[in-house]
Amino acid sequence: MLGPLTNTIQGVVNFTWPMILISTVIMVSFRLCYLIKNHQRPIIYKELLMLSFAIYILCLFQVVTFQDDVSWSSNNFIPFKEIFRYDITSRLFIKNVIGNMIMFLPFGFFMSYYLNINKLHLPMILTIIASTSIETVQMCIGRVFDVDDIILNLLGGILGYLLYIIIKKVGNILPNIFKSEWFLNIISIIILISIIVIII
Repeated sequence: MLGPLTNTIQGVVNFTWPMILISTVIMVSFRLCYLIKNHQRPIIYKELLMLSFAIYILCLFQVVTFQDDVSWSSNNFIPFKEIFRYDITSRLFIKNVIGNMIMFLPFGFFMSYYLNINKLHLPMILTIIASTSIETVQMCIGRVFDVDDIILNLLGGILGYLLYIIIKKVGNILPNIFKSEWFLNIISIIILISIIVIII
């Protein structure tokens, strides 16, 4: 399962890397100027989280509006119709079902982190709003509206929220050394390098 999923992620990176590179240079230079001008010390793990969130939103926009990926299928307003159409071991199941869930997992995590959400209803509402807007725009630009994508995106958003809750609960019981700024900075750098190695 990881092979096709990794290939899908690499495919996304292949056509988004120019946007990622340009946006990263602009955002990092702007942020550094802001910190220097206001005599603020950067906290690496927080800066990397903000940058990751911004890049995620830009990638999400590019993926859902990419015109060469137009589907020839018709709009689907029947829940679970498309989900159950795929064989669970097929590449299309991994790409269209698992992929749609994973695509919104960061959304659920970042949203919960920045809003400090402790209850599930708000992540669900915000994910539905975001996913429905994406599907509606896709229908308007020549792609298709698929209610199953909204369902899968919602599941991904919930998984992101649960990931945030798990990390938060684990963090509360860890010794203070594991919550120190230098430790979190090192962990965030290791995670970033690992992600880069995986997708390249």
